[in-house]
Amino acid sequence: MKKNSAVIARATFLVGTLDILSAFLHYLIASGKDPLFILKYIAGGLLGPAAFSGGAAMQVAGLLLHYLIACIFTAFFFWLYPRLKILRRNRIATGIFYGLFIWSVMNLVVVPLSRIGKFPDAVPGMLINAAILILVVGLPLSFIARSYYRKIRKAPPLH
Repeated sequence: MKKNSAVIARATFLVGTLDILSAFLHYLIASGKDPLFILKYIAGGLLGPAAFSGGAAMQVAGLLLHYLIACIFTAFFFWLYPRLKILRRNRIATGIFYGLFIWSVMNLVVVPLSRIGKFPDAVPGMLINAAILILVVGLPLSFIARSYYRKIRKAPPLH
């Protein structure tokens, strides 16, 4: 279990970092505004509109919440992977599926239930956000999990 936790922690850091950097870049290109606003938006999901008038503390809260969410999705994937044989058939398809799953859960469940209440509904933005989640979260997790579970299957049993 200790090895599993270390892999999940490293995978969380990787996909969480890739995801937030992608969000920053997308926001900067799309709006020309300070991408650190994204962190306040994330904090706003938990803390409401007050997060938007907060300073660095709200940005830190948003970053921590972002990594917590990334950890939950990563741990869930590592729990699910050995239980669903279909996930082991095709790394690419699995990564695409899981990226779309994350997009769906976040935008159709988490954000509507949050203190933000809605997500941006412009189709180009939705497609870009889904593509980002596929490329920087779903695919890396699929490759990392496959590699991890192949290694532990080949490892000699512990006595």
